[in-house]
Amino acid sequence: MTPTQDVESRLHPALRRFAAARTDLSPGNLGFVRESLDDRRRESAAALDVAGVEITEDRARSGRSAVGVRVYRGGAGPAPAVVYCHSGAFVLGNLDTDHLQCVQFARRAECTVVSVDYRLAPEHPYPAAVEDVMTALRWVAAKSALLQVDPSRIAVAGSSAGAALAALSAQAAATGSAPPVVFQLLHQPVLDDRPTPSRHEFTTTPGFDGAAVEQMWRHYRPADGAVPARSTGLTGLPPAFLSCSELDPLRDEALDYARRLLAAGVSTELHLFSGTCHGFDSLLPDWDTSRRLFDLQTAALRRALHD
Repeated sequence: MTPTQDVESRLHPALRRFAAARTDLSPGNLGFVRESLDDRRRESAAALDVAGVEITEDRARSGRSAVGVRVYRGGAGPAPAVVYCHSGAFVLGNLDTDHLQCVQFARRAECTVVSVDYRLAPEHPYPAAVEDVMTALRWVAAKSALLQVDPSRIAVAGSSAGAALAALSAQAAATGSAPPVVFQLLHQPVLDDRPTPSRHEFTTTPGFDGAAVEQMWRHYRPADGAVPARSTGLTGLPPAFLSCSELDPLRDEALDYARRLLAAGVSTELHLFSGTCHGFDSLLPDWDTSRRLFDLQTAALRRALHD
């Protein structure tokens, strides 16, 4: 059995139609991939039922920095807030990318979600995206009265590369270089630029594979301190929720980070979804496994922000 056939046999039957799908982040193909993804997510965002959530566009400003944000209000003010970082391997995506997740979180966790339109590599490599997310986090804390949010209940969340930005924000908050954060939600997170067994194993997985991971890091070009797993001190970080997929090159870095958080005394909830690949919840948002993920995420947010 070839590696490709083995992965396909391990995929849940609902996902097998995506078995041949690959994410090619090579420089010559990046523009096409961006345009295709943006078109698909724009259409799905326009068709989404957003009843019960007030959505506005704004500019987050901190010092001389400014970044576009989309604000989702799902609860009465002063509401808890979630600063959200979209997926996209640091090189793809915009405010439409995880529109569904932001609506779900705002509505079901009765909070205000501030989604960040951070700058993308390779045009804007590290530290541009980190700076933009930090600008948004500081803006939410500084303008809490205007935004009708509770500055004592701010969480960070993200998917894939966006989870790396959320994790770095939580680390900055723990050292006092960012506003306090009470919770971090990391889905299929990018956490480590070093080799892992799962990255070596999953070279032909749909959604994201080992080759795409290598291309992502070459585009982003971070310093060592900008990679969450390279942090040597995790003590004092806010409670965490991590979710990952069985057939994902990023799987092992999520499992290892969760283990290190627990060893550092950080309350951590971890979920691994068997038979799934990277981005399954975006590929099949109405699938029962995706719905179970959303249920777990929003329940964790509600506990962290309201209990």
